[in-house]
Amino acid sequence: MELDIQCEEMSPSRWAELLTTMKSCKSIRLDDCNLSSSNCEDLSSIINTNPSLTELKLNNNELGDAGVEYLCKGLLMPSCSLQKLWLQNCNLTSASCETLRSVLSAQPSLTELHVGDNRLGTAGVKVLCQGMMNPSCKLQKLQLEYCELTADIVEFLNAALQSKPTLKELSLSNNTLGDTAVKQLCRGLVEASCNLELLHLENCGITSDSCRDISAVLSNKSSLMDLSVGDNKIGDSGLALLCQGLMHPNCKIQKLWLWDCDLTSASCKDLSRFISTKETLTEISLIDNNLRDSGLEMLCQALKDPKSKLQELWVRECGLTTACCKAVSSALSTNKHLKVLHMGENKLGDAGVEILCEGLMHPNCNLQSLWLGNCDLTAACCATLATVMATKQCLTELDLSYNSLEDEGIRRICEALRNPSCNVQQLILYDILWSSEVDDELRALEDSKPEVKIIS
Repeated sequence: MELDIQCEEMSPSRWAELLTTMKSCKSIRLDDCNLSSSNCEDLSSIINTNPSLTELKLNNNELGDAGVEYLCKGLLMPSCSLQKLWLQNCNLTSASCETLRSVLSAQPSLTELHVGDNRLGTAGVKVLCQGMMNPSCKLQKLQLEYCELTADIVEFLNAALQSKPTLKELSLSNNTLGDTAVKQLCRGLVEASCNLELLHLENCGITSDSCRDISAVLSNKSSLMDLSVGDNKIGDSGLALLCQGLMHPNCKIQKLWLWDCDLTSASCKDLSRFISTKETLTEISLIDNNLRDSGLEMLCQALKDPKSKLQELWVRECGLTTACCKAVSSALSTNKHLKVLHMGENKLGDAGVEILCEGLMHPNCNLQSLWLGNCDLTAACCATLATVMATKQCLTELDLSYNSLEDEGIRRICEALRNPSCNVQQLILYDILWSSEVDDELRALEDSKPEVKIIS
């Protein structure tokens, strides 16, 4: 049994009702429910008395250090079987880390700890690392985003990594680490016996200077499948260094996020070689890089290679125009694996989308999700889009937000949604102006087809 509640104010009567339910739950989620330390005393009792409870999510609540202290009393009981604990943005400080260290040291069932968006600081996470080094700790996933960490934390993280072969996921995004610390971390990862599968270092102050060391991790850790270095200014020179590791036979990367990395079309030659030869790669994000049409054309050529198994391509806000759409259309008509394509915030125009639709209609195309928000579209392209929606049953998600479709365009889209052959389940239409009559049509359509979710 699962309890999944978000964004609900808890009255005393409602809380008492839920406590009864929680006694038999395997998973409890109470995000954004205005909980405080007093609720944690009750939750501690639930943790202690409900041995089937394995997952507890309490994100975005003002629990404070006092609340965590209550929770940990339950977590330290022998009857506790909790495996996953989420405490993101719960107003915690370094004071909570001593209590959590005790849990890490004494509770081998705990395999996931998410404490991002809390002001733990380097001193607090140093204490958590001490808990991780205890032989009883079996932690597999550690999330420390937005924890006000500095370069000094790496020494303690490396010590924990050396003693913790069970660790599979480490997220340090949005902390001021810098190149020197990231280099030190990467050397520790190469030496450690851990089999890391996920490493997130978004917005960590990385430049091209760190990329050779990150590349070494890619070459040495065949377990690493998910790497994100988005929002770091690595540039084309850094990407070239990364690709040395990415192209290494030991590298088995599946998901690579390089959004807002100061890349240009010059990087696309290396990226194309990578996409066309690395058969493990299924997802790549290049959002907010100045790739331009020439860069995307190179990537599309790689997508046509039989070795490419890419399923998701994110090229939102990449300086694209109508000129690249012929290459994208050709790739869509060739690549059977691509399922998700994000092209929003590019000046594709109606003419570009008309060309894209040619590829979408090809029998080889199996696209499920298409994002075209803020692409300078008007009602003129909606008839063709409607044909795609009514014909391609694989297409289940479509985003047309921030385009001037007006009543005429929305009515075309609605007509397609009514078609029994249309399988679109989620239609996203943020910030589009339409009349009250069209609004009534949309609401009526949702009532007649409850499986369709229209988000506006």
